[in-house]
Amino acid sequence: MVQITSLAQLRELIPDPGPKASAKLRDRLCDQGIAFIARSPFLALATNGAWGLEISQKGDEPGFVEVLDERTLLIPERNGNGIALGLGNMLADPRVGLMFVRPATDEILRISGRATLLDDTTICARLSARGKPAVLAIRIDIDRAAFHCVRSARRAGLWQPETWDAPGKISFGKIYADALAMPDIREAFDQMAEEHDRHL
Repeated sequence: MVQITSLAQLRELIPDPGPKASAKLRDRLCDQGIAFIARSPFLALATNGAWGLEISQKGDEPGFVEVLDERTLLIPERNGNGIALGLGNMLADPRVGLMFVRPATDEILRISGRATLLDDTTICARLSARGKPAVLAIRIDIDRAAFHCVRSARRAGLWQPETWDAPGKISFGKIYADALAMPDIREAFDQMAEEHDRHL
């Protein structure tokens, strides 16, 4: 087994495609990127900091992320589990990566930038959902934005129901029961989680 330790080794396997290939990498959103975010109900947010590497998911009605301008986004933070791994990371290292997804659309929008956490009543009210303001807002100053082509999504059959496995259900009751060595809490915890999820 040969470990790749240099860019030269990497380029032996993946040749440099030349400057034309990287022309899609821009320091701001294009019109299609702005339109994509307006229709996207889901994103993954990568951070690195005191908690190590983390990927957090954010989801809501399409357009829940506000585009202030071609270089600035506002992402609402909703009530969650309270652990705040990604948010804590942003305080230590503001660099973030985002991946916006649109159902039934094979292209992915990727953004790199810097995050700032905002406690602003006006902004949080503007980012309200289901009658509740955002807990806080995550401002993203964009450094790089680019669309990723369809290859990965098509290979995965991501939006092709005929390729999907049967739906699964994760038991958080089992996770906590095992972690806390309290087997008796599994069923009650799962019932509580299911009841909570019904009211999302």
